Amino acid sequence: MSHHSQATTDRNLSLIFLFAATLFTSASLMFVLQPLFGKILLPLLGGSPAVWNTCMVFYQSVLFLGYLYAHYLSTRYSRHRQILIHTAVILISFLALPLALPENTVPPTESNPTFWLLWTLFLAIGLPFFVVSTTAPLIQKWFAHVGHHTSHDPYYLYAASNTGSLIALLSYPFLLEPNIGLANQKSYWGVGYLLLCLLIAGCAFALWKNRQANERQEDIDAVADKNDLSLTTKLHWLALAFVPSSLLLGLTNFISTDIASVPLLWIIPLTLYLLSFVIVFSKWNDKIHPLMVKLQPLFLLPFIAYAFINPADLPYWAYLILHLTAFFFAVMVCHGELAKLRPHTRHLTTFYLIMSFAGMLGGMFNTFVAPFVFNAVYEYPIMIVAALLLRPGLKPSLNAGLALQVIAPALLVIAALVLHAAVGDLLQYFDAIVIGLIGLTLLTYLLRTRPVGFALTTGAIIFLALGVHGLSSHTLYQERTFFGVLAVRDAVLTDEQGKPEHYHELFHGTTKHGAQRLAANLSQIPLTYYSRPGPMGQLFKEYDNSDQSWNIGVVGLGAGALACYAKDQQNWTLYEIDPLVVDIAGNPAYFSYLSQCARNATMRVGDARLSLEKEPDQHFDLLIMDAFSSDSVPTHLLTKEALELYFKKLKPGGILAFHMTNRHLSLKKVLSINAEALHLAALIQEFKPQQDIPLVVATDWVVMAKQAETLEPLRLSRLGNWQKMPLYFDMKPWTDDFTNIVSIWK
Repeated sequence: MSHHSQATTDRNLSLIFLFAATLFTSASLMFVLQPLFGKILLPLLGGSPAVWNTCMVFYQSVLFLGYLYAHYLSTRYSRHRQILIHTAVILISFLALPLALPENTVPPTESNPTFWLLWTLFLAIGLPFFVVSTTAPLIQKWFAHVGHHTSHDPYYLYAASNTGSLIALLSYPFLLEPNIGLANQKSYWGVGYLLLCLLIAGCAFALWKNRQANERQEDIDAVADKNDLSLTTKLHWLALAFVPSSLLLGLTNFISTDIASVPLLWIIPLTLYLLSFVIVFSKWNDKIHPLMVKLQPLFLLPFIAYAFINPADLPYWAYLILHLTAFFFAVMVCHGELAKLRPHTRHLTTFYLIMSFAGMLGGMFNTFVAPFVFNAVYEYPIMIVAALLLRPGLKPSLNAGLALQVIAPALLVIAALVLHAAVGDLLQYFDAIVIGLIGLTLLTYLLRTRPVGFALTTGAIIFLALGVHGLSSHTLYQERTFFGVLAVRDAVLTDEQGKPEHYHELFHGTTKHGAQRLAANLSQIPLTYYSRPGPMGQLFKEYDNSDQSWNIGVVGLGAGALACYAKDQQNWTLYEIDPLVVDIAGNPAYFSYLSQCARNATMRVGDARLSLEKEPDQHFDLLIMDAFSSDSVPTHLLTKEALELYFKKLKPGGILAFHMTNRHLSLKKVLSINAEALHLAALIQEFKPQQDIPLVVATDWVVMAKQAETLEPLRLSRLGNWQKMPLYFDMKPWTDDFTNIVSIWK
């Protein structure tokens, strides 16, 4: 090999390394910042999954603006002018460092906090995130003009970008969060940002000195530009990027509501989303894409047949696998088509601009449109259907076959409406309906080569299945807010005499948050997690002679059942973050606990920690923590600082009671380790009913006090089995700066 050839090879390798490293670093910074800043924001908004979805809208919107900037810059200005302008933008972005929330940041309590959250994100991280978001299209466009032998097709560099995103996302819950505190995470991110700026400077230098290649490339671009893009092509790109973006947020909302509002679960769908980009923009996509198209209908069968019928009957891992598999195949097929249709480098920034615009539209649809149009998370199954409509080979024509594909699903939709209208009459046929749905699911597979029929029949079956899921109870009210989907249902149980008896139950997502029997002589009996035989009933009974004038605080309202332990001389303060929960619990048509038992209770709306900060110190005799976002306790209510706040507001002999029933997380580990670190006395009861009592359920509670003597009556009580907390030595105490969700997974 000649010296000149060796030098050319070395230069080509160094260029690839430089540009790939820049894209890798940029993507890593972007996708570390997302869970990092989401975690910073959680304490302000109670851990709602909507916090993450709103953050995603912000990220997608800034990403679109970054791509628009890159498109405008690369198509309107010379190479040298581009470098000068981008340098100025980077220097301005340094004003936003180091990362921090604006001072005196307090969210609104009486209105939807979405726009407040977007504005806070803009002030805190808008400028550096904008610079990071411009990197992928701009650096690839610059690479197309540096004279490398692959400059004609720089799309493979997009795989380097998405690999960086994947590694960053997976590193956060398993490496960064367990080992590095939040304050240090912010500092290290700033260092990484400075490194990115140096790498961008290196790319700019390579572009600056390659004038001849620039001129040759412009001649090639001029020829390519004769084949202009059609509107149909652009709209096709838009649809193929919009549907996966909406699906991503829909699935995130769907699963995080019922497991945990933590970055770990938000990361899983996003990881699969990014993995799809890595695969489809690699050299293997030509072989992988046809395989994905063939396999999608097969892997969708169990999802259609069971995923929407009764998720509570599935182990969480099976529940996750069903939804994640359907999601992955949907985005792989859509993104595979997108990669197959990628244009010449002349239109590179246009292509990425439309992709980012579609991503932003998907996020906006889920965050701003869907909550106002739908009273449940219906956008998720709708987008599954839309993804099936985008399968390749769709050539619609008005013929008998197409008409049949549309008419059959329409008949199923009509059947779904009839089913909803006749719930009571169809209860006796429940099993037959489920068997029929499974049979229809298998028939759907036969339509896999006909995208319209396959998609619409799948959609009709999913919504029929949703109807079956609601057969066991009648929904009186359902509404969706920033904090999730709330439903009041009328259900039937068999009373002590064997007669059917109606009762009401409150659901957040698929998790029951309270229930009340309607008969006048039974309506003041606390049920479910708050029953008289259970830990809360035991606590109030054990301290019955000494609690006559207690000040009691309850964080988390639910249906209001705890209020029926109130006594006339006691002062109760109820804290609830979601105004709709307050409306539901206060409406006697749904629940009458509050109107019957706690007419004089004080209601405070807002996040628990922010609200408790305003209370006088040593105010409460008993503080009950019962705040849940569906099935999960917001993590910021479990930290060492949170416990210190609670005991600051309790009297010296006060008691903290913590509800920690959870299907998937061992919350007792967190409370035990933090209680040990703060030298608090703690008892636990993992209650299981000894006999079959209507609406009395298994539930886990922890009580804490500064002195062990305070809890001695409970420990010695014959009412329940209160035990000392087990000790754990495999985890550090949780703080506002450090949490580790992986370590408490059951």
